[in-house]
Amino acid sequence: MTTASTAATAPDPTAEPLVRVAGLRVEFPTAGGLVRAVDGLDFTLAAGGALGLVGESGSGKSATAYALLDLHRGTGARVTGSVRVAGTDVLAAPDAELRRLRGGVAAMVFQDPLSSLDPYQAIGDQIAEVYRVHHRASRAAARARAVAVLDRVGIPDAARRSRSRPHEFSGGMRQRALIAMALACEPRLLVADEPTTALDVTVQAQILDLLHELRAETGMGLLLVTHDLGVVAGSVDEVLVLEGGRAVEHGPVAELLNAPAQPYTRALLAAVPRLGVPVPVAAVVAVTEPAEGPVTVREPARATADDDGDKGDDNGDDGEPLLRAVDLRREFGRGRTAFTAVDGVSLTVRPGETLGVVGESGSGKTTLGRMLVRLLDPTAGTIHYGGRDIARLGERALRPLRRELQMVFQDPVSSLNPRRSIGESIADPLRAAGGMTDARIVARVRELLDRVGLDPDWYHRYPHEFSGGQRQRVGIARALAPEPRLIVCDEPVSALDVTTQAQVVALLAELQRDLGLALVFIAHDLAVVRQVSDRVAVMRAGRVVEEGPVSQVYDAPRDPYTKGLLAAVPVLDPVESATRRTARRAIRALGAADPS
Repeated sequence: MTTASTAATAPDPTAEPLVRVAGLRVEFPTAGGLVRAVDGLDFTLAAGGALGLVGESGSGKSATAYALLDLHRGTGARVTGSVRVAGTDVLAAPDAELRRLRGGVAAMVFQDPLSSLDPYQAIGDQIAEVYRVHHRASRAAARARAVAVLDRVGIPDAARRSRSRPHEFSGGMRQRALIAMALACEPRLLVADEPTTALDVTVQAQILDLLHELRAETGMGLLLVTHDLGVVAGSVDEVLVLEGGRAVEHGPVAELLNAPAQPYTRALLAAVPRLGVPVPVAAVVAVTEPAEGPVTVREPARATADDDGDKGDDNGDDGEPLLRAVDLRREFGRGRTAFTAVDGVSLTVRPGETLGVVGESGSGKTTLGRMLVRLLDPTAGTIHYGGRDIARLGERALRPLRRELQMVFQDPVSSLNPRRSIGESIADPLRAAGGMTDARIVARVRELLDRVGLDPDWYHRYPHEFSGGQRQRVGIARALAPEPRLIVCDEPVSALDVTTQAQVVALLAELQRDLGLALVFIAHDLAVVRQVSDRVAVMRAGRVVEEGPVSQVYDAPRDPYTKGLLAAVPVLDPVESATRRTARRAIRALGAADPS
């Protein structure tokens, strides 16, 4: 069933598959017994082919990918069935043979490069170490190989940057370094587990283009794990859709995306945000709800469009802004090391509207958001709220405003205390404000849990007992606790699968409608921002390069940077995806030929 849509040459269908999985089951021990993550999975991957594993969080994608290199060994997990990679019976292989397989025959690229790279060791030294494990090479030869693969994956000035440590690389460069490490020994199989999650659209496009080019050059097979069907459209030949550890649909990428046979696949496709099409709420609730408990999703009534494509007509320029920022600037460091993260940004937020803020990583979005709610002090500029400039108010003067200006953070795990129940975390801002009895605080928290679609009886549960989407709902409930007028949402859905992402977006829209909230929605996913925003500000290198109504910015962008961001957004059409990749390659070639 493999097609040649993305590979340079079609794999030989008569040859022995590079990967053959039969009856795979993966079970993890818990206090209540074994939990089955993968349940009787069968598939093959031909040499040189590319297969996408797609599904929601908890569908068994990563557990399956780990089984290909038997990374479950020694963890307590129970893995049964048959897994053969390049002729090796992986599950039965002795440790020595498994070490030869890992990195030499099959390599893995993980979702979070920071957790996969040694923070104390130079990138080049880490790659050289992997190379020497599998080859009898001198340190100089291994070092030269490290520089060569770093150069191949597009790290500029590879010889010099090979001496850098992971924290000195951007997120996209760290992911390239991890791919370089995987390529060091020229593996026949590359397993990429969510390699573009949390990357901005331009870096995501670069990483996917790189994987495509490497396949074409080396003939390696690719197993791509992702929750984003837009990612697989231009990157694989076949797609295997997983639900609850089982395969629900498997076929060529173009056929599956254009005419999915199963309701679950259709629901996944419907939940993918598109630049020009709103996500129907019916699609959000059609997908199986999490096992942890019920999730309430109500239709966001505000998602109705005017004739010009903008949402509603209540947010015109005639009303007085809730918040106005003028020439905001934020510098970090001093002297020669000073860095300007936000450079002269002016914007307004009106009651009840959503202002989307988009841009690449490092563009200043998060710094701007933190200044708007005064979690960071501006170096210069003014923030007018409630009839006065709050930009330089001290903490004592700011305390009454903390109730009205709240923030939802990107990573709910790091923003929730793991040693405190979620109920007590939500109660914190209420206790800080004072004036409420303990009984009233508990009652208010239970109301908030119900309001965001969580069971009020989960008050005493801890963050680790919740899924990613549920933890984000806890973060939203905490932000709502003091009854704010403005909430800054900093990448609130970037690490969530598409259906959970759609549920959280629908929840925010419903809360905004019911409570009259103003939202600043910061994200690198331009399709999501279009779904939720009334107006959009595009940031680059600390400045706003374009701002206006969502239909104007998306349908008729003026700035070349905005046009480039929109062109990098993944599409669900494999043919269009290939066309865009070719165009990006041509632009890169032109830039290389004319550095000026």
